[in-house]
Amino acid sequence: MLSGRRLDLLDPTPMDIEIEDIAHGLAFVARWNGQTEGEFAYSVAEHSLLVEEIFARLSPDCPARWRLAALLHDAPEYVIGDMISPVKAAVGPGYEGLDARLTAAIHLRFGLPAAIPATVKKQIKKADRISAWLEATRIAGFTVREADRLFGAPDMQIVRGLDIVLRPPADVRARFLARVDAVLAALE
Repeated sequence: MLSGRRLDLLDPTPMDIEIEDIAHGLAFVARWNGQTEGEFAYSVAEHSLLVEEIFARLSPDCPARWRLAALLHDAPEYVIGDMISPVKAAVGPGYEGLDARLTAAIHLRFGLPAAIPATVKKQIKKADRISAWLEATRIAGFTVREADRLFGAPDMQIVRGLDIVLRPPADVRARFLARVDAVLAALE
């Protein structure tokens, strides 16, 4: 990693995880395999910021630690990339296991339980699907009807005022790090 840490992908430990590495990697990993409109790719870091904001709208009274879990929901992608769902399914349980081990190490590194409660995970997944709907309709060329079929029609009250922003990777990295710092400060 750029931090100098060595990360064993098959046996990751919390001590091998640095937020700067996560932020850097996610800022340079493109969602939708880069097949989006705009001058910059829509990064996983930008997506993570949006998911955390949607999660907070869905669960306004949730503790900061679950906002952190929402912000880090795709953190393993900083080293394994963002694969579309059909590819993940084709790769099979090996991918799921790798993702689960990395997620557990990341969660433990930042004081979260290795596995978050199912109710919280469900709300994060809901926020993730709403984010995917927004991305699909605003920058990935999907019609509303297509996005509704694939991701479910979102509650328009939840998405009101949200926008998809394409930024240079260095800017996204800085925004992601600032948001993680703010959420971590709220834990104290």
